[in-house]
Amino acid sequence: MRALVKYADEAHAIEVRDHPDPVADHGEVLVRVHTVGVCGSDIHMWHNTQSKSSVQKLPVVLGHESAGVVADVGAGVDGWSVGDRVVCETAASICGKCALCRTGRYNLCPSRQGYGLARDGAMAEYVVAEPRVLHRIPDGLSFGSAALTEPYAVAYNAVVERAGVKPGSLVVIQGAGTIGINALQVARLSGAATTVVLGTAVDGHRLATARQFGADHAIDITAEDPVALVRSLHDGLGADLVVDATGVSAALEQGMALVRPGGAIAKVGWGPQPLGFTIDPLVKRAVTLYGCYSHTWSTWESVLRLFASGVLEPERVIGGVYPIDDWEEAFSAMQRGDNVKSVLRMPYGIEETGE
Repeated sequence: MRALVKYADEAHAIEVRDHPDPVADHGEVLVRVHTVGVCGSDIHMWHNTQSKSSVQKLPVVLGHESAGVVADVGAGVDGWSVGDRVVCETAASICGKCALCRTGRYNLCPSRQGYGLARDGAMAEYVVAEPRVLHRIPDGLSFGSAALTEPYAVAYNAVVERAGVKPGSLVVIQGAGTIGINALQVARLSGAATTVVLGTAVDGHRLATARQFGADHAIDITAEDPVALVRSLHDGLGADLVVDATGVSAALEQGMALVRPGGAIAKVGWGPQPLGFTIDPLVKRAVTLYGCYSHTWSTWESVLRLFASGVLEPERVIGGVYPIDDWEEAFSAMQRGDNVKSVLRMPYGIEETGE
């Protein structure tokens, strides 16, 4: 099968190549991939700037934001049939035995292996999955929209499940990429009274997209002081919640200046750089810092219901659809800020859509 593979621990060591077809063993399902989203972490893998705390295997097929159809069902699997339309969570493997797994927090399992890092991912014609990570795509929802379940689940976990935004809140979102734009939508849906999205000079298009999604303020922090803006809003004490969706360690320092005493920071973006500043303001101002990682089954079901009801509109986030051989342009368009989200369409997707 055709697959996008990272083959060495160095920058730009990625290529489309022929890769062995996976097989559904006992207790597994084979999914034929239709559409897969490009994540910022995939771009980091391209440049070899991914967090060094993430253990990867090499070579590895990239991709973890997928939608497709069941192509084969292994022995011992019930409840799934060939042709079922599905999306697939990112926790390819967990131990199933630790206290975290037993209490439904398997996203934090110490033995967890994720697609596109420790297990072959979905930027390929086929991917193997355990039934526990599959969800049915609601009728009427396109494969392209369904493939965005994962990044919306990341935002939902941060804004709703971890930080618990309350109606009337002032929410500031650092970063105008996919997770930032998705967090904006979820915050507004949760009743945030005022939303602010922060970006840089490269984010002109994405900041415009944030405004289209209802952001009250969407600014370039290289041209306007975000702290002064936030201090001019509500009671002047700062944001009830700051969502760090940047992937830059220095954003935490800015976040501490933006958040109100007793407020919260939800850190979603990875930041491999050393901090180089004190985090004492978290203590002095009694700020809660939430680490937000991945998601669970209920997160995905909530997001899919919101997609099906039309409350969330993932198709509006997609800036470009590319065949797998054009992966570099898909990655580059996101890196340049041209697209909030790029998606790759696998051969089956091209065949099915006629595009």
